[in-house]
Amino acid sequence: MAIYFLLSSLLLICVLSYGSQKLTAKRLKITIEEATVDDLQLAFRLKTLTSREVVLFYLDKIRELNENLRGVIEVNPDALSQADIADKERRECNHTLPKLHGIPILLKDNIATKDKLNTTAGSFALLGSIVPRDAGVVSKLRRSGAIISGKASLSEWSNFRTSWAPNGWSARGSQGKNPYNSSVEVCGSSSGPAISVAANMVSVTLGTETDGSIICPASFNSVVGIKPTVGLTSRAGVIPISPRQDTVGPICRTVADSVHVLDIIVGIDRNDNATSEASKYIPVGGYGQFLKHNGLEGKRLGIVNMLFDSINHDVFLKQTFEQHFTTLRKQGAVLVDNLEIAHIEDVLDSHSSGEFDAMLAEFKIALNEYLGDLVKSPVKSLREVIEFNKNHSKVEKINEYGQDIFELAEKTNGMGPKEQEALSNLKRLSKQGFKKLMTDHSLDALVAYANSASSILAIGGFPGIVVPAGYHNTKKYPFGICFGGLRGSEPKLIEIAYAFEQATKIRRKPPLA
Repeated sequence: MAIYFLLSSLLLICVLSYGSQKLTAKRLKITIEEATVDDLQLAFRLKTLTSREVVLFYLDKIRELNENLRGVIEVNPDALSQADIADKERRECNHTLPKLHGIPILLKDNIATKDKLNTTAGSFALLGSIVPRDAGVVSKLRRSGAIISGKASLSEWSNFRTSWAPNGWSARGSQGKNPYNSSVEVCGSSSGPAISVAANMVSVTLGTETDGSIICPASFNSVVGIKPTVGLTSRAGVIPISPRQDTVGPICRTVADSVHVLDIIVGIDRNDNATSEASKYIPVGGYGQFLKHNGLEGKRLGIVNMLFDSINHDVFLKQTFEQHFTTLRKQGAVLVDNLEIAHIEDVLDSHSSGEFDAMLAEFKIALNEYLGDLVKSPVKSLREVIEFNKNHSKVEKINEYGQDIFELAEKTNGMGPKEQEALSNLKRLSKQGFKKLMTDHSLDALVAYANSASSILAIGGFPGIVVPAGYHNTKKYPFGICFGGLRGSEPKLIEIAYAFEQATKIRRKPPLA
């Protein structure tokens, strides 16, 4: 891709030398569409492309596609002025700039920005609210020179308002659509980031996960998602569900792009105590050094049969993953199969494990704290959010799907005996299950189909990376392969995911884009 882009850039130099006028979005399409961060940075260095032109291209794509796909909930009116600043800084700079400098990024609409953009979790209840400051990850992005191009849609309140709403739906954003097939699953809750970056409405995106909210939409929209170790990235300024499980991570078209974003957003934030402890996992020199083509050599990968049970009846999926296992072996990995995780049925059932009970109480506490910290807001507590939805039920289908999870959370009263028992059970399940599996078999990573391992990773705060793994031949939907590991194992997971991606190069541009 880099060679192709270099040739395209040299061609543009020739065109410019003959006095052509400002490049139009149509002429830029061949160079910007599907371009990686490294491709764009190369064009910036060759002075064949500006950040303003990149932003204009993406704004044009949003106008063209978003009415149907609903991946973007709001565009930043200051995106072009940010691009102009980036272009000016690049002209005047005589040293290497950060990888994301001048690169547009969309943020999931639960990540706070202290600017003209709203932060609403897709809800009208927070429309017009004013946050006290940028989220911790946004501050890091701004310091890197990234352009905040807007907010991406999501499953309203990160899928923690109601049991009945479809994935990718919110009152503000409407129903998100899969750009590969509008009739199939888009998944959530970070649906908008996955839709938008898959459809080339932005360069890179940022999502959040509590249990599956990065892993699942990345898988079903054929993009790469990194769910970092909890605490590796700051959650300060992010509308919460569970501080014990919440994490912020990139959703991009390639592993390399995701790693470039991760390198920028990790690190200590005084507004999130968990980042101090997790910062010990950050490698000297960053994560980019682990983008190795031979990253699978010598890696021990575990296969738990139950995580592939859902595809055993599907000949195409079963054969596809058998081919992937062959590829992993050819690239030097050792596959340890026929493994079992103790009490996995309980782990995968949020009610049996206690995960749901714990999150209900954690959500009420954390949300009330977030709302109470707002400078201005139509609502200041979970109770007021519930009342807002009831009072506005006839407006924009605000209460179309109810709010049963909200109501259950409101009935909780702190972390009582029931919740403490749930937390103890989650720790036991994680220690005796995933941790024991990984240590007993000296595994570097667990391999799973799509989001089948999301709860295993969620309850222990463990990281995972999803990479495109194929497109169903008859049902016409994308699916991914997930590599998960113990806390702080991002370097190994990046090596594995990147080597698999480079060996297979499965992802293709969606037809609806």
